[in-house]
Amino acid sequence: MKRIFSLLLALMLAPAAWAVGGPYQEGVQYEVIGQQGTAKPELKEFFSFYCPHCNAFEPVLHEIAQKLPAGTAFKKYHVDFMGQAPQPIQQNLSEVMVLAKLKGKDESVNKALFKHIHTDKKRFGSTEEIKAVAVAAGLDAATFDKDIKSFAVQSQVRLMQKEQKTLSEAKIMNSVPTLIVNGRYKLHVDKLDAADIKGDLAALIQFLLTK
Repeated sequence: MKRIFSLLLALMLAPAAWAVGGPYQEGVQYEVIGQQGTAKPELKEFFSFYCPHCNAFEPVLHEIAQKLPAGTAFKKYHVDFMGQAPQPIQQNLSEVMVLAKLKGKDESVNKALFKHIHTDKKRFGSTEEIKAVAVAAGLDAATFDKDIKSFAVQSQVRLMQKEQKTLSEAKIMNSVPTLIVNGRYKLHVDKLDAADIKGDLAALIQFLLTK
């Protein structure tokens, strides 16, 4: 745990220039979790708004995602197995995250949800409290209740829950954040270069995207 925290701190302090890392080895910086990759290149992050490491990781991964190769999808999947809150509250956070993405407000809403929990040190005791934060961060109050129940939102949340269950049962995901490239490679962030963790992570992702 201390190793992960130190790496996340290094992520925040690392210089802006990204060096090319490597060489990367299976079983060290990454592991193979599937025989066949996704049809199109993608980087997927499983995270929780309740996870302090995910909170520290958020701006770093956002920056890396902005510089992914053209045609590479970045997908954020919110999990609902954390012990800090009831599952319905965590599921509602997943719904709000998906809705914010669909409305083009994901950056501001995600930041506000993280801030509420980790900076302001407040609990979400109801879905109405979550709604208030999300609306203040840019979602439309007039259509929020209808939008959150829409097929587009609910189908995506069910997909996230299905993948979460599959990876958890397969012992592939037992903590967050978990990063997976092309549905085939799970990254071991704690094995990267602490002196330039941001650059090493970006280089590892690039390496696996083309592997």
